[in-house]
Amino acid sequence: MRFRLLVFLFFALSSVNLQGQVLEDLSSSWEREEVKSWFSSSDRLDQWVNLKQFPEAYLIMEVPEQTLVFTGERLWFFSEQDTFLVRQVKDVWKELRQDSVQLIYFKKRLGRNRPVLLKTATASTKNLDFREESGETGAFQPFSRQEIRDFFLIAFLIILFFLAGFRQVYPYIFTAILSPLGLVTDEDFSDTGSLQKFFSLDILVFVFLVNILTALGAVIGLVFFRQDLLLEWGINSSDRLLWFWFIGSLGLLVLTIFKFIGIRITASLFDLSRLEFPHFFYLLRLIVWANLLFVTAGFFYLMNAYYDLQNFLSISYQAFFCIYLLGIGFLFLTMMNRLSFKKYHLFTYLCIAELVPFLILVKGIMVFGQY
Repeated sequence: MRFRLLVFLFFALSSVNLQGQVLEDLSSSWEREEVKSWFSSSDRLDQWVNLKQFPEAYLIMEVPEQTLVFTGERLWFFSEQDTFLVRQVKDVWKELRQDSVQLIYFKKRLGRNRPVLLKTATASTKNLDFREESGETGAFQPFSRQEIRDFFLIAFLIILFFLAGFRQVYPYIFTAILSPLGLVTDEDFSDTGSLQKFFSLDILVFVFLVNILTALGAVIGLVFFRQDLLLEWGINSSDRLLWFWFIGSLGLLVLTIFKFIGIRITASLFDLSRLEFPHFFYLLRLIVWANLLFVTAGFFYLMNAYYDLQNFLSISYQAFFCIYLLGIGFLFLTMMNRLSFKKYHLFTYLCIAELVPFLILVKGIMVFGQY
């Protein structure tokens, strides 16, 4: 019993000593700012440190590699490698001759982790806990912001180039499929519908353009949520991201073709021939407009609020799933008004052709994201 009591007192005193060693923790007080130029951008972290408070204490600064450290407008030093700077507070005051100094870290790819900045009773860093803050990501990302921006801009320009070319070559198909009025009207379900040849060159080219737009959003999601997989696959640069995006677009094209074949088979079983075309192209139009809004908003976040982009991606993916479900619901109402078909059979048809595959896909994405 006495032995257990002694052990408890030893660990309790050690804990008190460890907590008492840190006099002031400034690690969570950093203010972040992104400094952008024409061709690159860098991170800036800054905060004020009172040098008249605890003058006998030791200032412990964690400085990442390749970081410029300023005191106000004055360059203090440059850190070539990751290091901890330990200086007595009064010595720093004698050097800088300022009662309160503004510390500024300037570096490309500082990440979202906040460097350690403490005032301690001793100069030793042995017993201090320097664990990274929970929930922070980005400090050791294999892709820099500039690489991600380069990939996104190049991919987006390629998409715009192909869309402009398609509009010049097939203006009628371009207007018919991209018309936003098709999302709120039932003209596609008339008996005179013109989109009756899915395996024609013009339709396949447009479906491929839709898939490269969709693949762009998917690759950006992988970059921010599953970079470990990209590294395992050897994708660690912007040019390899472009190749991966192109190959992924081809894979989505194949899946889209199989989806249309599945819709056609299901429509034949329910005796709804010729309705697979307006059914398919209604949801395709919905995907196009959702992706255009996503890419436009993603471009803004990528250029102006990089560290908020991950939250935007999470919200936008959830919004897309909800929009797709609403699209299936509106499709049900449209077909119900157009067809003299029992509501139960129509609902069963949409469940088999759309709802069940969509829910399976969403479940797979959720499991994949949590793996």
